[in-house]
Amino acid sequence: MKRILVALFLITSITSNAQNNTSYWQQHVDYKMNIDMNVENYQYTGDQELVYTNNSPDTLTKVFYHLYFNAFQPGSEMDIRSRTISDPDQRVGARISKLSPSQQGYLHVNALTRNGKPIKYNEVGTVLEVQLEEPILPGEKVIFNMKFAGQVPEQIRRAGRNSSENVALSMTQWFPKMAEYDFQGWHADPYIAREFHGVWGDFDVKISIDKNYILGATGVLQNPNEIGYNYEDAGVKVNRKGKKLTWHFKAEMVHDFAWAADPEYIHDKRVAADGTVLHFLYKNKPEIKENWKSLQPKTEELLLYFNENIGPYPWPQYSVIQGGDGGMEYAMLTLVTGERALGSLIGVTAHELAHAWFQHLLATNESKHEWMDEGFTSYISSLAMEKVRGTTSENPFMGGYRSYYRLANSGVEQPLSTHADRYAYNAAYGAAAYSKGEVFLAQLGYIIGEENLAKTLRRYYDEWKFKHPTPNDFIRVAEKVSGAELDWYLTDWTQTTNTIDYGVQDVEKEDGKTRVILQRNGLMPMPVEVTVTFKDGSTELVYIPLQMMRWEKPAASDSLNRRVVEDWAWAYPTYSFTIDAEMSEISKVEIDASERMADVKRDNNVYEVK
Repeated sequence: MKRILVALFLITSITSNAQNNTSYWQQHVDYKMNIDMNVENYQYTGDQELVYTNNSPDTLTKVFYHLYFNAFQPGSEMDIRSRTISDPDQRVGARISKLSPSQQGYLHVNALTRNGKPIKYNEVGTVLEVQLEEPILPGEKVIFNMKFAGQVPEQIRRAGRNSSENVALSMTQWFPKMAEYDFQGWHADPYIAREFHGVWGDFDVKISIDKNYILGATGVLQNPNEIGYNYEDAGVKVNRKGKKLTWHFKAEMVHDFAWAADPEYIHDKRVAADGTVLHFLYKNKPEIKENWKSLQPKTEELLLYFNENIGPYPWPQYSVIQGGDGGMEYAMLTLVTGERALGSLIGVTAHELAHAWFQHLLATNESKHEWMDEGFTSYISSLAMEKVRGTTSENPFMGGYRSYYRLANSGVEQPLSTHADRYAYNAAYGAAAYSKGEVFLAQLGYIIGEENLAKTLRRYYDEWKFKHPTPNDFIRVAEKVSGAELDWYLTDWTQTTNTIDYGVQDVEKEDGKTRVILQRNGLMPMPVEVTVTFKDGSTELVYIPLQMMRWEKPAASDSLNRRVVEDWAWAYPTYSFTIDAEMSEISKVEIDASERMADVKRDNNVYEVK
């Protein structure tokens, strides 16, 4: 059934209308790869057949491949950037510059043909430039055949060998990968520090490796009997013969392929209530085994939560694998460091599993819109952790808000539209992508209402799964769901560093009533909610619509004592409304008691009536 769904999604991804000024289209790739890994020197060779379909309306005169492992060489862009940025990632630092030739990573193409004819190419750092004598026409399908060789670097960032927890192989960004071409052109970004963008397609991968190694990978194992390993029952048979075994995996409709291998992996399996097969591979260490066993039912809970609140997980399996250098998502799997307290292990799994939706299913261009995958993932995983822990916080996103406030008041904030590699500070990138991105969604709930936000996420999934959505595509879904005009929100929050700052300027007596005077101090507009607390303990919520939204948020509950007043046009710096009560009857007037509006200066939000 899942294969049928994938096929249907592919068809709709090509034919449905979507972003910008043209009908939506996306390229398609199908990979077949045969890999031979030497675990003695960590070198490998491979051959690749890539069937490339040009679904664009454009004639292509060149193509590009990513050669990510070339980043792990002294003098690479990743090395130099890490040694010149003022706050380098401590996992990288100056380590690349000190790698010996046997410790470095590399990925080199030894031969390349197009439809059987040799073509010219040029390796430039982490990008392979390929000029085509014969262009690829719109609608044309071509076959590229390649022979390549690589060396797995010492574990530094994401991929590598012999991690700090002694995982032998974390094989991510390991193969020559076709760059994405879309409505903005080629995205052949060098690998400097950040994340990725890939072409949708099917993978058929065979990996020959020492027989003592256990593998976890993107896709479904095709040949358990041949390798003497029953992957579905998570059991090793004793009759594994020869020096090497070839593991054969297939994955349908993904935009990446990753794998990990270690001779000491324990492999557990759990079938979730929706039928998804969950695999867990971790080192055979007594001190971590209990936590990894406890993680497994929690992973199922998380999966089912995301199914319900975003949309159904469409692939047949998902793997949580010990490896890498922290936590990083890949197609149908994640690599996480495994020597953690249980709460940390569940938390990192929640975040990385959520990326199966916000990146590997709703595949934004992470270099341009990193906040959409990291921020949306942070938002939904914060809610999922509340469910798994059985807690109910007034604001489960408060950590993200605090991080954003520090960024907004730091003097080093850059707009969310900044290319991920162009942030002046790593810390500013992290706070922007994760925290300001999370607040984008949490605050949208404040703007259009939590029910509308929940509907928006599910409709976003329905309209954009297996595609490459942009920020505009998401906000248009929110507009269709709510009926509100929201372009102003996308513009100010993501394309500027304008801040929100509303304050209570004064509270005055007025003919037996009370007048409240508000002031807009920041440049970013917002609808405003004011809670009036009376001395008898009762409250009134005054909702002030933002004029440019052309809309009013519905009441969250019929039980609220809520009053909608005249809307506030942004250009007017002040606004006032009256309360039908003597000033002596009022104890407090507060802007945004929910703390869901990201007001960077909250000390002027409360007026205590003396």
